[in-house]
Amino acid sequence: MHTTLIGAAELSQHLTDDNWVILDCRHDLMNPNAGRDGFAIGHIQNAQFANIDSDLSGAKVGADGKFRGRHPLPERAVLIDTLRGWGINDGTQVVAYDAHGGMFAARLWWLLRWVGHPAVAVLDGGLAAWQSQGLPMVTAEAPRARGAIIERVSLTTTVSVEDVVANLGTQVRTVVDARAADRYRGENETIDPVGGHIPGAKNRFFKDNLSADGRFKDAAQLKEEFAPLFASAPQAIMQCGSGVTACHNLLALEVAGLSGAALYPGSWSEWCADPARPVATGA
Repeated sequence: MHTTLIGAAELSQHLTDDNWVILDCRHDLMNPNAGRDGFAIGHIQNAQFANIDSDLSGAKVGADGKFRGRHPLPERAVLIDTLRGWGINDGTQVVAYDAHGGMFAARLWWLLRWVGHPAVAVLDGGLAAWQSQGLPMVTAEAPRARGAIIERVSLTTTVSVEDVVANLGTQVRTVVDARAADRYRGENETIDPVGGHIPGAKNRFFKDNLSADGRFKDAAQLKEEFAPLFASAPQAIMQCGSGVTACHNLLALEVAGLSGAALYPGSWSEWCADPARPVATGA
């Protein structure tokens, strides 16, 4: 069972295994059609396309009329139905990949763990690692017979916006922001019209989890780099712009053997939607 990362060479040995499901999670925040277009041009054999907006996210506005962020979590029952549509069963090994260092594939990795499915891994190095080894790409789509995965005990934890507000006073937990430094400081109005970060949050850009070749750093290095940010993983809250790249930090923590950090799904997009919530700027 692969539960964090898998290499391109290993994945290439399982392309036709009935008990393996491969999902292409490519996306572009500035061009929502880019992922599907890229998939049509070429993808890993037997991969299916997973859309970050429609498959891996839920409604932006909740039943209470409140804005939940740009990529809120899908309803669990809806997610289970989506996973079954991809042919996933309880014993299926799932592999997710993208072309962005795992920033979108990690969201699918986290969601499967959220519904209690441990056999899910991200292709280390993504599509670039696959192509660098001369492995084949195809254009044909290969739908699978419907699966029967069921929801089990969650392997992850989350916190709500109310939890994060309460933490402002207690400072019991440390919020770690996965956005780029300019967004964290409040200097990128193109992506974040309301710039800045949650007061007290620390910054760990998700790309810092990767080596120069686009693959994840080894466990020892990741553990050393995360150590100054918080006392223990269960005391940490991971967030980003909309709860997507925060999952990359959560994956890196798992690789490092530091389990137990929580995800704040609404992240900055939910936080800054209410002007009553405080905002910090600068380094």
